[in-house]
Amino acid sequence: QVQVMESGGGSAQAGGSLRLSCTTSRYITYMSWFRQAPGKGREEVAGADHMGRTGYAASVKGRFTISKDNAKYSLYLEMNSLKPEDSAVYYCAAAARNLGGVSLRQEDYAYWGQGIQVTVSS
Repeated sequence: QVQVMESGGGSAQAGGSLRLSCTTSRYITYMSWFRQAPGKGREEVAGADHMGRTGYAASVKGRFTISKDNAKYSLYLEMNSLKPEDSAVYYCAAAARNLGGVSLRQEDYAYWGQGIQVTVSS
């Protein structure tokens, strides 16, 4: 079993920035961020692999940056130019197997954090 723990988040004004961090209990090759807004389904945000390759949802591309620190078992999400519609609970997810590439599919991830709230006010 792998423990996944998110930190960071909180509140920001529209146009502002926030940074999320995620740490796992052991080394993981493929990790991603997902989010779920009230009344909506969970959706992909961004993913990264051990080689530094990344992928983004269209809604955040150009505003969010995902990065992975293999030595620290950590994943980060730098969120800039925040919008009220970015408000959601953000989840860090870790894959249990070799995905062969960056994936933004929820079913590819076996281990999930508890989630952390991000609120953006207008």
